[in-house]
Amino acid sequence: MAWAILSLFTFPLHGEQISAPSDSLLERGYRFLTLSDESVRMVLLGTVLMGLSCGIMGSLIVTRRLSLFGDTLSHAVLPGVAVGFLWSHSKDSWAILAGATLAGFLGVALISLLKKTSRIRQDSALGLVLSGFYALGICMLTRIQKMEFGNQSGIDKYLFGQVVGLSSTDLWTMAFSFLLILALSIFLYKEMLVAGFDSEYARSIGLPVDFLQYLLWLLLAFAVITSLQIVGVVLVSALLVIPAATATLITDRMRPILIWSGLLGCMAAATGAFVSFLGSQLPTGPIIVLVSASFFLSVLFFHHRNGLLFKWFSSRNRNHRIALENTLKAVYQELESIDFQKESVSVGQLAKRRRASMPQAHREVSALVEKQYATLHADQSDSPASPKPVLISLTPKGWGTACRIVRNHRLWELYLTNEARYAADHVHDDAEKIEHVLGEETVRRIERILSNPRKDPHGKLIPSQRDIDRGFIS
Repeated sequence: MAWAILSLFTFPLHGEQISAPSDSLLERGYRFLTLSDESVRMVLLGTVLMGLSCGIMGSLIVTRRLSLFGDTLSHAVLPGVAVGFLWSHSKDSWAILAGATLAGFLGVALISLLKKTSRIRQDSALGLVLSGFYALGICMLTRIQKMEFGNQSGIDKYLFGQVVGLSSTDLWTMAFSFLLILALSIFLYKEMLVAGFDSEYARSIGLPVDFLQYLLWLLLAFAVITSLQIVGVVLVSALLVIPAATATLITDRMRPILIWSGLLGCMAAATGAFVSFLGSQLPTGPIIVLVSASFFLSVLFFHHRNGLLFKWFSSRNRNHRIALENTLKAVYQELESIDFQKESVSVGQLAKRRRASMPQAHREVSALVEKQYATLHADQSDSPASPKPVLISLTPKGWGTACRIVRNHRLWELYLTNEARYAADHVHDDAEKIEHVLGEETVRRIERILSNPRKDPHGKLIPSQRDIDRGFIS
């Protein structure tokens, strides 16, 4: 792979059609994967450089909540593209880069001016610059196309992109832009981080915040401008936002976000180029964006920690566990109401305690039995009731869990009453929530703070670890 990338600069490059319609699917796949075709190597390197540049810069603007700024800048550079072409009378990458950079800075300056001198908010200023500059760029491109040298320029491809129009000059420009972005992101990482997230603190320690801000816009302009040939003005903002948004779902630390965003942009670009190469009449730029969006959806639903599917399963399991614990607590409270004179309660008593219907109570009891928290047996007493009620007895595992939940609840009530000065009749609802999440270490600390109490604010006994271990309350 490294040889193939290096060889891009040793072979003559030109933007020809990559795959011929006569090629079979296997032939196209073989040509792409072996990198035996210099046009394939040119396109692959161009898309990878674009993915890396946009991914890194996207993470710097998305984490600052400036996603719309990237979209605005991508549209604002269009008049500069036209000016660069008029200057050189050809699709010269360096002239277009200079013109687009100038247009981008004019757009940034206009946004800043509108914010400082008027009551217009930033989102409105961004919308004004985006629409105004884009409209001006469209008018200029239309005019260029009517000039005698305009038809052969390929300048219209900057609107929607055309990867086969890449030239060796385009690749050198993209490589220069990427290396500049990478170098400054590495060597100015801490300064960029501080200036972006706490500008007042950055100024207090002597950092040139305004310079760093304009440097960020310069790097963003380079990433946008060098990507226009592949994806066009309309879609380049997607490559700034989607990989960075995907990275924020994977991690919440800035350095890994930068790395993940760059890698995701690179993988989306390479995969999109491959899919476009295999297909027929598939535009590379939109395919890259779709692949990037598919990465985002995959992470959104299937990430092992932050994915929606994982969260759904975790929430479902948590709700099931809480329901079981609430049922165990109800059994404990029913036994407590008769001073633990018996070891069993009926399903009817549990339903009354839980304020549930009998079918619901039976379902809850079945769940306890399934988890080996309880056993069922018929009433063997001489009660005249017929049929005999079904009784529930807690297993040692169920008894221990029930005691822990009740202990957590009552300890928390006592803690809020004694330490936080809550009224005794205002602590129940909070304890209902916290009883399911208190860890053993926290419980031990609360017990030490409260000097191992035996009764809660309402005078009820708090089960101790000793009570849990021996299986009854003394």
